[in-house]
Amino acid sequence: MLWGIDLGGTKIECAVIEDSLHHEPVCRERIATEGNQGYSHIIAQVVKLVDQVKSISGLTPETIGIGTPGALEPSTQLMKNCNTTALIGKPFRADLENALGIPVKIANDANCFALAEARMGAARSVAPDAEVVFGIIMGTGVGGGIVVNGKVINGRHGLGGEWGHNFLDESGGKCYCGRIGCVETLISGPALERFYRKHSGNALHLKEIVQRYEEGADEAAKATMQHLVTYFGKAVGPVINIIDPEVIVIGGGVGNIDLLYTEGVSEVRKYVFNSRLDTIFLKPALGDSAGVFGAAIL
Repeated sequence: MLWGIDLGGTKIECAVIEDSLHHEPVCRERIATEGNQGYSHIIAQVVKLVDQVKSISGLTPETIGIGTPGALEPSTQLMKNCNTTALIGKPFRADLENALGIPVKIANDANCFALAEARMGAARSVAPDAEVVFGIIMGTGVGGGIVVNGKVINGRHGLGGEWGHNFLDESGGKCYCGRIGCVETLISGPALERFYRKHSGNALHLKEIVQRYEEGADEAAKATMQHLVTYFGKAVGPVINIIDPEVIVIGGGVGNIDLLYTEGVSEVRKYVFNSRLDTIFLKPALGDSAGVFGAAIL
């Protein structure tokens, strides 16, 4: 049995699956993260959840994979870049292993998404023999994960797949990371909402902006979608030039926008060092299960 935990800002979820071919978990439970109560409490909540799943399932894990909202720095074994800020600078894996008494494998939540969609989800369904799969998260933030031959590429600094903080254009302004013009500042959900508000004077959620674009009567919505398509192409094209994935799976709220898979792909083609673009672009197949399933596959 494969045990996975998806550690989110508001909830912690644990699932036990038979293997990467079975989508129906043997057991699946969740509890509140309660991160505002501090680092030690998060550790205690993970232990509480594992004990709960052990009690319900009658199973005991030999090891657990966990997807986290951040990354483990390989050289220091301390957490970094975490939305759950209590984890930053902490030896989270070592402390979890001590608390649980078993080995723990950690990966960024975007890496877990990419791994699940490559091994169990959309990429497996369409291109089961794909050597390289790039999983994109485009939502509140922009992130990603690279899977090569069924394994996550973490990299020397634990930054594998972090295309959301590549430089794209200064017009995006300052990013929360302290840099200017990151991909995330231009094509994340909040970035698109800011763009629309600047051009229309109205504050709308992204779904409403997309709806207005589809209705065809809102010039600011049209400009916002053109902005998305343009910078999506500029951001994804260089990724293809470097890792040349067979499949790109686009998750997150922005990934639901159909325009990405037509005009967006056409825009990507402009920046690929080739006369044609054969990369397959897909919506995810696993929904909110991708994170916890990917953690289990770790």
